[in-house]
Amino acid sequence: MNVELKEANLVGEHIVLEPLTLEHQAALSIAVADGNLWELWYTKVPHPDDMKAYIMTAMEAEARGEALAFAVRCRHSGAVIGSTRICRWEQQHRRLEVGYTWYAKSAQRTAVNTEAKLLILSYAFETLDVMAVEFRTHIQNQASRQAICRIGATQDGILRNHQILNNGTIRDTVIYSIIDSEWPDVKQVLKDKLLSYQESTQ
Repeated sequence: MNVELKEANLVGEHIVLEPLTLEHQAALSIAVADGNLWELWYTKVPHPDDMKAYIMTAMEAEARGEALAFAVRCRHSGAVIGSTRICRWEQQHRRLEVGYTWYAKSAQRTAVNTEAKLLILSYAFETLDVMAVEFRTHIQNQASRQAICRIGATQDGILRNHQILNNGTIRDTVIYSIIDSEWPDVKQVLKDKLLSYQESTQ
């Protein structure tokens, strides 16, 4: 029996994850222009002109029961600052991926990503009752790989010659995961990281 993804805001102290809709198109187009994120060759971030299609694709995957995309809104400023997504949800295997994550340059290296991971992983393990959450990234995206490892994910393997990117280069994809027995420790790591961000800004 399929379980429907709940369309509800996930609320933290710094951010709110809102189910993605076309109403977020204009705000996300502004956010992605902060740093010209679509120019990053090692990741897939939409150009402002492609934002509507990006959102529509996410909503179509959601309609199939495979995904739930979120807009990331800053609670303090009210600005939409990025997006993240539950995807590749294999309900029969209680497994999903967290990906399609990007933030405006001004929101990077802040508490935003840590809290987003805490919110979305809590939802995955504690509401959707999955037994594994997967992360994928380009083998040369060292910043992403380090961030994934810092929260306690384990590298499962590498998909060689996995994808051909828009610039014609071939991507090797590194796969990481967190399993349900590891979640309590990972959750504490994320909470501790959030606390350290708060202390450093006081």
